Amino acid sequence: MSGAAQEPATNATPYVRIGGDAGVRALVERFYDLMDADPAYARVRATHGASLDAAREKLHLFLSGWLGGPPLYVDRYGHPRLRARHLPFAIGVTERDEWLACMRRALADTGVPDELAAALMPAFFQTADWMRNREG
Repeated sequence: MSGAAQEPATNATPYVRIGGDAGVRALVERFYDLMDADPAYARVRATHGASLDAAREKLHLFLSGWLGGPPLYVDRYGHPRLRARHLPFAIGVTERDEWLACMRRALADTGVPDELAAALMPAFFQTADWMRNREG
């Protein structure tokens, strides 16, 4: 081993940078707590039904793999087929934008570094926009 100082792991996955499983869980919990409590997210909240329990669990499992951690969703349910799984729900621009605003706030509230949040938001936008299945 050389005498040079170790460089921080610049190639760490977003999963690691968020804080692993605990960080992903905290993000998902804050995301759905905000969605459930803040009227600014009422339209996207309405697409989820009475309970958010299943959505919380599935988003946690999905984000784990999507962020570069263990592929928990795929291990349990197979390929995510996100668009197909979201077709039963009316998702338009308003729901997409509320989802994104809620996620942006959850990222900030859980202490995700600003540069990582900024890097993730375009990918979240692409995914959320792909879920749209109606105008408006």
